[in-house]
Amino acid sequence: MHDFNRKLIDSYLSLINHLDTNSKLELISKLSASMKESSTKKEEKKSFRHLFGAFNTEKTAEELIKEIKESRKFTRKIEDFD
Repeated sequence: MHDFNRKLIDSYLSLINHLDTNSKLELISKLSASMKESSTKKEEKKSFRHLFGAFNTEKTAEELIKEIKESRKFTRKIEDFD
């Protein structure tokens, strides 16, 4: 995997070398911002426990399954071939 990343970086660098200075600075700024953003998102997603309570209901699993199945509406019409 390391070799693949190195090749990818090298190919990006060959594209970046043709950019003007302002474009390179803007790219650096956006890369930096994306790194900061991804690190905060990783911190938020570290724990699986933050997902608990996302769906709050008093119904049992069986009741929810029954409700979902009953709410299904099949509207597909099958045409006869004459």
